[in-house]
Amino acid sequence: MNETQLLRRWAIGLALCLTLNPSPSLLSSAHADTGSLGQVLAQRVDAQKHASLPVDAFYQQLDYELVWQEVSRVEALVNALKSLEDDGLLPSDYHADTLLDAFHNSQQAGSSAQVDFDMKATAALLLALDHLSRGKVSPKEVEPDWDIPRPERSYALLRVVHAVQNNDIEDALTAARPASAEYAHLRDALSQYRRLASQGSVPYLAGRDDALRPGDTHDDVRVLRQRLAYWGNANLLSADSSAYPMIGVQSAVSDPRTFDTELEHAVRNFQRHHQLQVDGIVGERTRLALNTPISSRIDQLRVNLERARWIEPFQNGPRVWVDIAGYRLHYIRPNGEHWDARVVVGTPQRETPIIHSAISHLTINPSWTIPPTIMREDVLPQVRRDPGYLARRNIQVLSTSGERLDADSIDWQRPGGVMLRQVAGGANPLGRVVVRFPNSEMIYLHDTPARGLFQRNQRALSSGCVRVEGVREFAQLLLQDSGSRYQLSNLLNSSGSDRNVNLPQRIPVALHYLTAWPDAQGNVEFRDDVYRRDAALLAALSQAV
Repeated sequence: MNETQLLRRWAIGLALCLTLNPSPSLLSSAHADTGSLGQVLAQRVDAQKHASLPVDAFYQQLDYELVWQEVSRVEALVNALKSLEDDGLLPSDYHADTLLDAFHNSQQAGSSAQVDFDMKATAALLLALDHLSRGKVSPKEVEPDWDIPRPERSYALLRVVHAVQNNDIEDALTAARPASAEYAHLRDALSQYRRLASQGSVPYLAGRDDALRPGDTHDDVRVLRQRLAYWGNANLLSADSSAYPMIGVQSAVSDPRTFDTELEHAVRNFQRHHQLQVDGIVGERTRLALNTPISSRIDQLRVNLERARWIEPFQNGPRVWVDIAGYRLHYIRPNGEHWDARVVVGTPQRETPIIHSAISHLTINPSWTIPPTIMREDVLPQVRRDPGYLARRNIQVLSTSGERLDADSIDWQRPGGVMLRQVAGGANPLGRVVVRFPNSEMIYLHDTPARGLFQRNQRALSSGCVRVEGVREFAQLLLQDSGSRYQLSNLLNSSGSDRNVNLPQRIPVALHYLTAWPDAQGNVEFRDDVYRRDAALLAALSQAV
């Protein structure tokens, strides 16, 4: 072996030795590179620690370790963010369409870009969790009468960290998403309606001078079948798959032009879930509902998923809540039983406001101090036309200090500072019982002598307060469940008026406006947007962040 060969062998051996046993200086340099990434991350996170998202707290749980540096984890994040479409949210708000490309670019651009990407991915996830847990839109932006602060974030950050470490990003979303059955039903409905929208379209049901009724035979009945199939009742069509392949026909009918019993049942079911008279007859209102574009129902579901995120904190424990647009009151009792009733709410001109409060007391045999708006717009015009109006209605005239005044001494063209109070009795619009709770709008739940109004499908008919069918049974349950010693029957039979009876324990009450909401069986009902509130919320919800 010559000298050149010996030198070559020595060099190879030295290189192998250094590879297997690196020097302390080389180890120190490698650790410094790894540590520097954590230091850069910590410095950049620290600069954002006062931001609205808990990015700093997230990385503190991880000792400032980068977490979005594997393609499989980033792909899991992207897939989870895209699934937020079923929550009515915009995946683009969380960069779902660009994150994967940004990841690959960062891997080619060096450590600084990797840190930037990691923080961007974390912020996208945390923003999604924030929107899921308490809504994308602040309620006060679109609901001027919203009377409480925005709910706090409801998810546990440690669970989110563990979900990320396990590549189970969907579990992180589950931690933040409202857990109520109502939210799940709305979400399922949105997914279903998106699928229906992707199937194409069918003809609209034309206007008619007369309604379509069971037993009719007409070409319009064929279109009626197509419209109901469009809404998910595929079995109503004859098996002509070439005509409407998108619907997925499953069974045949003898004559598609005949309004048979099966079709009547489908119409009734449709009416039941669209706040319509359930009679099986296709009149004007039912026709308009059948012709509503599915895209409009998708928008309606998105809007009410957002409202469901707002009200999630009020969905636990004993409570009374009034579903304004659904014209229902629900009382979830301390023992878990549910008591429901139909209600009459405010007209579009005198809306029932959103309220969060607690029922404090009942008023038995109430008199009615007529609110200023009703006095000005309703009562004074009557008095000016008919001087005997007040006497026939048992309405007293009072000074602002409560002293009785002679109605004949008042200039009703310019009545000045007077109050009108209707005494207790059968004609009093408050009936025999009022359920009261503190609020700035002077709204309460009450009895009514006009009980026929509860039979109507559209019940936005009051001046703002809420009339409750069966309010006496409701009041007795409130007394019983709050630990009161009183019986309502004894109180009603006692003499005198305006007797206030405090509840020993206040019961939470909320009045909410929901234009799509599941019934007790989980089927989503679509309601009229009687107060025209959906458009503003939809616009805010569709605005990119």
